[in-house]
Amino acid sequence: MAACRSFRLRSLLSLHKCIPKITSSSLSYFSWTRMFCSSSSPSQFQAVGFIGLGNMGSRMANNLIKAGYNVVVHDVNHDVMKKFSDKGILTKNSPLEVAEASDAVITMLPSSAHVIDVYTGPRGMLNSGNGLRPWLFIDSSTIDPQTSRKLSATISNSNLNGERGGCDTPAMLDAPVSGGVLSAETGSLTFMVGGSEEAYRSAKPLFLSMGKNIIYCGGPGNGSSAKICNNLAMAVSMLGVSEAFALGQSLGVAATTLTKIFNSSSARCWSSDTYNPVPGVMDAVPASRNYDGGFATKLMAKDLKLAAESGKEVEAKTPMTFVAEEIFREVCKEGHGTRDFSCVFRHYFSGKDEF
Repeated sequence: MAACRSFRLRSLLSLHKCIPKITSSSLSYFSWTRMFCSSSSPSQFQAVGFIGLGNMGSRMANNLIKAGYNVVVHDVNHDVMKKFSDKGILTKNSPLEVAEASDAVITMLPSSAHVIDVYTGPRGMLNSGNGLRPWLFIDSSTIDPQTSRKLSATISNSNLNGERGGCDTPAMLDAPVSGGVLSAETGSLTFMVGGSEEAYRSAKPLFLSMGKNIIYCGGPGNGSSAKICNNLAMAVSMLGVSEAFALGQSLGVAATTLTKIFNSSSARCWSSDTYNPVPGVMDAVPASRNYDGGFATKLMAKDLKLAAESGKEVEAKTPMTFVAEEIFREVCKEGHGTRDFSCVFRHYFSGKDEF
């Protein structure tokens, strides 16, 4: 297996300090983990590609630019591309062209199908006939763990068209995010990272240019798994809070009063104290602007489907996942798929459909 000799020595010295004894189980981990350059020097990333310039991706790319990286971008939306080109940012017409101009590439896409196409489609990043230029691929999309693992294996078995970052084999990290558009804007996202720990360490400067909390979750696919679990908990929490608000109001208790109670008692959670779903209770949240912006209901329904499918694969009991997916899909069918997912309060629980 090809390896980075300069990193190998540093890695072993670091391990010697941190791990008293390498067991047989730990050796099995190192056997599949490719040694990867861990220097945090920004010079490793002379050019950073970014593909997917939606509400989240555009802001993440902007933060990389602010941090001083030379960013190369692509999106199917030519109007968004023009906004970047007008600022002097290099744009490319395909994912392959981005890869050919980048040392590392970050993708932020809507679904597994989009990710597969960007990586392996006709003009995908992995279709270069002369080996890959990027030695690091980071996918921040929320997709199923199986797709993340398959892509990671494909990339780790690919060749570079020369040494990059002191390494001769590429690596991939699945690194979905939490925090929404506001955190993407302010560079305070949470990254849930799966892949080799060496690649994770190398990518930290990039992550810290876009986020505040960088959490290593384990091997390939574990970042995607963690994100699915996070969004499942978020969906169920929002449903519980919305149902409680609707019931309380029907019983004659004002939403503002209930909010004070929730936020000073055992019901306190993100859906009540940070992202309250009741209009007029909290400023600067989607509920205060007719549920415009934020995290689309159709994306929540998609993520719950991923959670349900993953649960079936491992034979986990996921009754709340099933109920939550049904509710959010119903909201989508009623025409509110592009509204923030907190609109489930108004549409599903309060019985008021008007926006």
